[in-house]
Amino acid sequence: MDTEDRVGTRVERAASPGGLSRLDGVRVLVVESEPQVLELVADALGQCGARVTAVDSAVKALDIIKREKPDALLSSLSLPDKDGYWLIREVRSLPPAQGGDIPAAAFTGWTTVEHQRNALRAGFQVHIAKPADLERLEDVVAFLSQAHSGTAQHGATSHPSHGAQS
Repeated sequence: MDTEDRVGTRVERAASPGGLSRLDGVRVLVVESEPQVLELVADALGQCGARVTAVDSAVKALDIIKREKPDALLSSLSLPDKDGYWLIREVRSLPPAQGGDIPAAAFTGWTTVEHQRNALRAGFQVHIAKPADLERLEDVVAFLSQAHSGTAQHGATSHPSHGAQS
């Protein structure tokens, strides 16, 4: 089954071989300033098998990306210290060995077409409008982590970018 976000990016549901969750072992960094949303998303992804690190600021997230190089980033755009646009610009300026090529999704209440395009131009691969159902978040994290593992296996240093469709 395919899922499509509002800007036309197609996300294919990953198969779960051997009955394992398709997020088993995926290291995902969730960045969200609303404590209830952060907890809900982190718990839901954890129940799908992901190893979740959850933080409430872009500055903390950047430090974690440099140290731990997660497989996927799910970040709000509206954050208290620096916003998600700042975070993704800083991440994309890093070399791949420090996490500069991490696949990323903007998870935000900023839902206009212009916000979607800005997020994609800034360096996010996917824009997810809040509220999003948990299955949608799982789909996106699976998609991002597959892109990351596929790139790592082939030795490339960048990820496919999915632009806005007009």
